[in-house]
Amino acid sequence: MSKLKIETGSSPAGERFSITVTEEGPYLVYGRPPLAEQFIMPNESNESWYFQQGRLFSTEAEPTAICRCGASHRKPYCDGSHEKADWDPRLTARLDALLDGAEVIDGGTLQMTDNEKYCVFARFCHPHGDAWTLTETSDDPEARKLAIREASMCPSGRLMAWDKETMKPFEFRFEPSLGLIEDITIGASGGLWIRGGIPMRREGGQTYEIRNRVVACRCGQSANKPYCDGTHASIKWKDDLAGEPVGETLPEEVY
Repeated sequence: MSKLKIETGSSPAGERFSITVTEEGPYLVYGRPPLAEQFIMPNESNESWYFQQGRLFSTEAEPTAICRCGASHRKPYCDGSHEKADWDPRLTARLDALLDGAEVIDGGTLQMTDNEKYCVFARFCHPHGDAWTLTETSDDPEARKLAIREASMCPSGRLMAWDKETMKPFEFRFEPSLGLIEDITIGASGGLWIRGGIPMRREGGQTYEIRNRVVACRCGQSANKPYCDGTHASIKWKDDLAGEPVGETLPEEVY
């Protein structure tokens, strides 16, 4: 049996939590993690700046079946529509570690790893001159602070900021939880945001790398399933959930 992969800076969730990606159907969620809409909220320049929670959804069913084909009429839950929907359910993503394919951006006091394959088009990396430039100029305390924030806000973990002295990554401390990403600026709904080290595995038992932040496809059209690749943004996919950004915001502090 191959050794379980755990990304640096991440910790596995408790044993009761897991997600099984069925080969031709939904995500099966175990452990009853909280599930809520997570709205990408803009700053005064209309750039992605923070997440705000919206409507809560039950995960009391064990397991809770979450739609991954994008066609269910009772989203976020599966209603069997995957059996007739026009989608390709094949799980094409490799079981490799995310950092294995990452580019390293070197700066003054920081490094940033970037694996473009996992871009979900959330755009938290764009404000204030972009995360790449901020990393390169991280000798400046304000640039360093912004670089850490922008990399850490990336919901998929495509970007990670690392302290060059300790070579440890900066991460928000997430409890095991799930988010339904809503992108009001572009008028689209995004993927399933899996937080806090919840393991995701195939029906055959192969477990994907355990990470503190992962985004899985909900529109059914990603070319890197089960991961989101941002296709929802180009096709303007919407889940039509009735919710508003009225809850808590993502905490500012990273560790």
